Amino acid sequence: MGRGAVAALWRYPVKSMRGERLREAKLDERGVEGDRLYAVRDPDGKFGSGKHTRRFRRMDGLNRFGAEYVAEVPVLTLPDGVTVRGDDDAVHGLLAEHLARPSVTLVKEASIPHHDEAAVHLVTTSTLAWLRERAPGVTVDERRLRPNILVDTGSAPGLAEEAWIGQVVRIGDVELEILRPAVRCVMVDLPYAGLAAAPGLFKIIATHNDRRLGVHARVVRGGTVRVGDRVGR
Repeated sequence: MGRGAVAALWRYPVKSMRGERLREAKLDERGVEGDRLYAVRDPDGKFGSGKHTRRFRRMDGLNRFGAEYVAEVPVLTLPDGVTVRGDDDAVHGLLAEHLARPSVTLVKEASIPHHDEAAVHLVTTSTLAWLRERAPGVTVDERRLRPNILVDTGSAPGLAEEAWIGQVVRIGDVELEILRPAVRCVMVDLPYAGLAAAPGLFKIIATHNDRRLGVHARVVRGGTVRVGDRVGR
């Protein structure tokens, strides 16, 4: 059964920073190759995120940084437009300065992945349309939700991907098991990559769908996904 096609692919080299749009992505059991492989760590050993959990600490301002890979090295774009390589010793001091947090460091993932809940995050265009209907005047696109895979589901009803929970979907030569809804946080309200702040957007999602939007998935079979690949069973 056809469910749509891949409209966009995203990878986020550093957790909670802006990511890079891809034409194709390699996936293995960890998720998209290089996705959230790096994070900003504070002196307590917690990693910068949009929310507080046992492992993560909310760090306001991470969304103002961009990150993309040059070969296998993340290159950060600071809020003032300056770029710095992740293997440059100066990166730690620059992060501390721009985040106003002393002693933070950029670190590579060790034994535990930096993902919040699962390896892959997927959102459909039907869900973006659903959100636009409930948030008039707000520019809604996938960048606010930070998915790895955006699926164009055409005229399918909103929240289409929630119907896939518990099923395995095939995209290119990759198979994903759709596990559960993605629970949102206040990051959806923040200004992001040219998008103005959207105060109240998180409240709309919470009110209309119990803070859930998009889905998390695990990789059953790895491979390569490309923009335009069909999504099916």
